[in-house]
Amino acid sequence: MARTKEFDPDAVLQAAVELFWRRGYEATTMADLVEHLGIGRASLYATFGSKHELYLKALDRYERTGSTAIVRELSRPGPALPAVRAVVRRYAAEATHDRLRLNGCMVTNTAAELAPHDPAAARRVERNWDHLESALHSALARAQAQAELPADRDPLGLARTLLVLLQGLRVVGKASADPARIRDAAELALTLLD
Repeated sequence: MARTKEFDPDAVLQAAVELFWRRGYEATTMADLVEHLGIGRASLYATFGSKHELYLKALDRYERTGSTAIVRELSRPGPALPAVRAVVRRYAAEATHDRLRLNGCMVTNTAAELAPHDPAAARRVERNWDHLESALHSALARAQAQAELPADRDPLGLARTLLVLLQGLRVVGKASADPARIRDAAELALTLLD
């Protein structure tokens, strides 16, 4: 007779997201995972596979949660440009918030830590960035069609510029104690939309 799991895999995966997001992949050991998740090593391997497989599942979960909210915000009916501005300002606010800035963004952290040598992680980072760029591009194209964005602006070029800015805000926010640096960069970038 098969044994039933004595833990909630969904809750354990969420706990793994939080630990990996805070500490990163390399700094998180299997012993850390066992302790933080409150399940045995054998159960961890049986349910999620290796540490790397667990990390990728955690990254997928993180990405689904974060991307859905941003896409929803950028896809609301009505004026599109205020939504784009709000997303940029939210990233800047999170990058300067005392508690949030130190974790940064799990996707951005993965890009810096794993993507250069881990093809599976790199694919997930690219997928996330493609998704965000597409949502920004759609919102900016809609803004241009609604005469909110000048006709001579390139919505795709602007979406790519904002994507790079947003990722940069996350990186600088983790390392800088100067919130003005983040806010000034975000506000100057938003002038591209005028």
